[in-house]
Amino acid sequence: MKEINIGKNDAGQRLDRFVGKAVPLLPESLLQKYIRLKRIKLNGRGAKRDTRLSAGDTLQLYINDEFFEKPREENSYLKVATPRLSIVYEDENILLADKKPGVLCHSAGVWDYNTLIANIQAYMAQKGEWRPKEENSFAPALCNRIDRNTGGIVIAAKNAEALRILNDKIKDREIEKYYLCAVQGRPNPPQGRLENYLFKDAGKNQVYIKNRPEPGAKSAVTEYRVIKSKGRLSLVECRLLTGRTHQIRAQMAHAGWPLLGDGKYGSERFNRQYGEKGQALYSYKLRFEFPTDAGILNYLRGREFTVDKIDFAEKYFD
Repeated sequence: MKEINIGKNDAGQRLDRFVGKAVPLLPESLLQKYIRLKRIKLNGRGAKRDTRLSAGDTLQLYINDEFFEKPREENSYLKVATPRLSIVYEDENILLADKKPGVLCHSAGVWDYNTLIANIQAYMAQKGEWRPKEENSFAPALCNRIDRNTGGIVIAAKNAEALRILNDKIKDREIEKYYLCAVQGRPNPPQGRLENYLFKDAGKNQVYIKNRPEPGAKSAVTEYRVIKSKGRLSLVECRLLTGRTHQIRAQMAHAGWPLLGDGKYGSERFNRQYGEKGQALYSYKLRFEFPTDAGILNYLRGREFTVDKIDFAEKYFD
């Protein structure tokens, strides 16, 4: 139990709103439940959530100690009362989550509990698969990342051995990644290979295509094939042979087929005509090739996982 004495600067606030600020890791639903159960007391008695605090009041909070920790990415999962996940596949070692556009994989410099990793960790903690208090160093972790406004399959490791193996397999390019995108125009030829060099401007978070090797520029290779064309748009599957920042977006734009909705590399005028403000890009398929030994994950060799429902594909090509 912790006590908080209310000073004049805190007076006048509603009970629930004050506790929400004082204990930021406590989920809103749990906060309201604790008020109802009188685990949050005002001057030794239960109180309604909209009770106004007065200078000199004392709050007694019968709340677990971990909720009083300073908020940081490592404990963001505590704030997640009901995990929001779309699970493509799950076993005792890995979880494949379908990250929706607009969701961050990790917090971007500012504490944020609405991230994919926070929801995965909350899900595992609530299932009892991960017990943070019993772990010295490991926490469920993401093995790959996808840009905020791009959707698709993200791999999470449930244990340290799976994390080590998957990181090695990704580094050695033993996991194939396929993307779907809606592009402006009709790529010609309808199937091909884009191969050039990408230079990243970290300050602008933007990459530039170079046709020849230059200092700081890295090779980028993408295979593509047109699945369907309709009107002024084409649905294209891209297979990444390298994994550079904004690779598909920059290469397709450079080839003359910018992604629909892409405000950084695409056409603003074209995007406005369709009312799209985020790039039509989805990491929709993963294939675990594993030509070399994968230890406890050998059972995944040759398996393929796909997201079937992709909004922009249904909207423009069905």
